[in-house]
Amino acid sequence: MKLPDFDYVSPSTLAEAIALLAEGGPDARLIAGGQSLLPTMAYRLASPSLLVDLRRVAGLDRIEVDDRGVRLGATVRWRDIVDDARLAKAHPLLVEAINHVGHYQIRNRGTVGGSLAHADSAAEMPGIAVACDAELTLVGPSGSRVIRANEFLLGPLSTALAADEILVEVTLPPWPAARRWGFEEFSRRRGDFAIAGIALYYDPDPDGRARNVHIAVFGASRFAHRLPEAEQAIEARMIDASAIKAAAGAAAGAVHPSDDLHASAAYRRSLVATLVERVLKRIAT
Repeated sequence: MKLPDFDYVSPSTLAEAIALLAEGGPDARLIAGGQSLLPTMAYRLASPSLLVDLRRVAGLDRIEVDDRGVRLGATVRWRDIVDDARLAKAHPLLVEAINHVGHYQIRNRGTVGGSLAHADSAAEMPGIAVACDAELTLVGPSGSRVIRANEFLLGPLSTALAADEILVEVTLPPWPAARRWGFEEFSRRRGDFAIAGIALYYDPDPDGRARNVHIAVFGASRFAHRLPEAEQAIEARMIDASAIKAAAGAAAGAVHPSDDLHASAAYRRSLVATLVERVLKRIAT
């Protein structure tokens, strides 16, 4: 399908981008990789009068790794994450998740900020953001603010990002070397959106018990979110068969999916339990 008519601008500074977005009003939209926005425009689900392209804005494509964690600029592409050798150690869960994003062409263009701002319930990056307690930096005419990922994602395709704000950076906390982690998703074909996915980690204490358990689900709920019931099922426990069974059951009971053409609600709940079980069995050995 043909795209609707629109004006296009490509600023080179963040200040210019903010001004252009404000000038365009409610019918202006930001674009980075375009992997989410352009299809919605092609299907007439979105008809912005102005596109403000962020690709030339200096500094938004940086990946920084230090003792404060990993900071990803909004226009960092998926391939940039996979190709950055530092991240295999600094944040292996992130790298594993991004390896599941779309297909090669999509990973060449899709961006961190675009995925989070679009907030598709089946996308990997929102799942990683909430699992890892990411902090998002938003900038607008009134200045900047920092918001936690679990407060940023409000619902399907809905976020706390104001119409005149730009998501500029995502910060992931430092990653301990001893951390146990796993990522699993299931889709009809590799590269398709997940029917259900799980991002999970915990820090073993000196006795081998799980501490600081984080379990997030995506694809099987209205938006990506943590599963505190499943986390509590294994917190301070040895990850044995009993603990794994408890976590899997709690995870299935904590999601409330809907039936759609891809899977029934019952199937998705069962799939969530299976994915939690798979991850825990693999990382506990």
